[in-house]
Amino acid sequence: MKLLRNSNLLVIILIVLIASGPLFFMGQSEFGGADGEAEEAVLEMNPGYEPWAKPFWEPPSGEIESLLFSLQVAMGSGVMGYVLGILKERKKLASHG
Repeated sequence: MKLLRNSNLLVIILIVLIASGPLFFMGQSEFGGADGEAEEAVLEMNPGYEPWAKPFWEPPSGEIESLLFSLQVAMGSGVMGYVLGILKERKKLASHG
């Protein structure tokens, strides 16, 4: 059991290192999203393009926008994990019952 606990700790440390590595190695680089890239591509193809929809609220900074996106991802992952756990337990109970 202790070996399993240690291996889980090693996996967590490895995940943190992989996720934070680009932040240290890339320094002050700007990490843009797909929305910005798509907007640039559309304006390059059609310079007169006017968007037909606008956001009803613009976050005050990129950090707030990233935080909200991360919260959305976390909530979606939690819901998916909960549903998959329920389905797995139902299947297990149905096979034993």
